[in-house]
Amino acid sequence: MAGVVHFEIPSDDKERANTFYQSAFGWTLTPMQEMDYTIAITTPSDEQTGLPSAPGPSTGPVPPHGQPQDPIITIDVEDVDAALAQVESAGGTVAQAKDAVPGMGYYAYFKDTEGNTMGLWQTDSSAGS
Repeated sequence: MAGVVHFEIPSDDKERANTFYQSAFGWTLTPMQEMDYTIAITTPSDEQTGLPSAPGPSTGPVPPHGQPQDPIITIDVEDVDAALAQVESAGGTVAQAKDAVPGMGYYAYFKDTEGNTMGLWQTDSSAGS
């Protein structure tokens, strides 16, 4: 079964959005300057490592440059290409074809039968090489 591993929340003002989510929900937010992203830890963290002590999706507010303008939930899959084929077979459409995040994995976006944009993620450390 595929699970939720990642989410994106578009924001016009990343600092304002980070402050909101930290204040409202207690998330730990860490900017990733090299990717213009914010990592959000949404579950309790281990005090020694700082890593989540329970599994949970991460990321958080992202700048709205070219990405879908609605919140995105990303689903972990074994094979993005196969998952996109299943999406289309089930009546959905590809919104953005598979692309690589070098050294991390592959992602794609699709629209479900209700018009919602969702993401797919395939972990693969050889991506983009």
